[in-house]
Amino acid sequence: MAEITLLDGSIGQEVVKRSGDRATPLWSTAVMLDRPEVVGGIHADYFAAGATIATTNTYAVLRDRLQRAGLEGRFEELLETAAVQAAAARNTHGSGRVAAALGPLIASYRPDICPPQDEAKHIYAELVSLLEPSADLFLIETVSSIEHAKGALMGCLGTDKPVWLAASVKDEDGTLLRSGEPLSSLAQIIEEFQPDAVLLNCSRPEVIGEGLNIVRGFGKPFGAFANGFTRISEGFLQDAATVDALEQRQDLGPAAYADFAMAWVAQGAAIVGGCCEVGPHHISELARRLRAAGHRIV
Repeated sequence: MAEITLLDGSIGQEVVKRSGDRATPLWSTAVMLDRPEVVGGIHADYFAAGATIATTNTYAVLRDRLQRAGLEGRFEELLETAAVQAAAARNTHGSGRVAAALGPLIASYRPDICPPQDEAKHIYAELVSLLEPSADLFLIETVSSIEHAKGALMGCLGTDKPVWLAASVKDEDGTLLRSGEPLSSLAQIIEEFQPDAVLLNCSRPEVIGEGLNIVRGFGKPFGAFANGFTRISEGFLQDAATVDALEQRQDLGPAAYADFAMAWVAQGAAIVGGCCEVGPHHISELARRLRAAGHRIV
């Protein structure tokens, strides 16, 4: 059977839940200032569940977001803390890889305010340079437009490490990016920049399959890690929104999520895992199902 890379699940949402703090626009970033072990514990739990990737808690460690909270001066410290926690969990586990997460600039799901590619490439290049020593690969997450994809990939040109591009599609239509542009329009960007894998992420699992029918035509290893939100609400699309504006689904337990992910594997996906609201129990069940089907988790 196939070799499958099993990603972890949600990092930010798990931090918010375990920290007990109220949600803020910085999501899970602030906890690393005084309780970094919370992040390390989450990475450890995912490895114990069967994941082979620890995704750094750097999705929202961006100068623009930190500046709004008066924390821009701690930018490099926060990146270092996130990297140390992921690497320590991997080392304690004895195997696995660290994926350095590169999140959307300014805000998620807002291609309308995404910086132009010539500006974005410098921002991403700085992140890549600072995370390079600890990263085994770079994971560009929640890409919502062609402009976003190009700026992020341009920023990764300075690394020799694998770069994975993960796009987010509309809640109602897995063939469209959040910008409304056809997912198929990524083909030219993939051809130009040659990322090592193309994924779909932070989208409803129900629409992932139709998106993967397009992505598998790009000629790259592909996969998906979906979210467990009912939908991306209008409230979350406002400036400085918090995760309180998003609602967790009650019908997407570990077994239900694994059903979706196994269907993606049947489509040829070689990389699967979870995004927001998909936790260690989901990943544990998915690992069990993969092994039961005869797949090798790598």
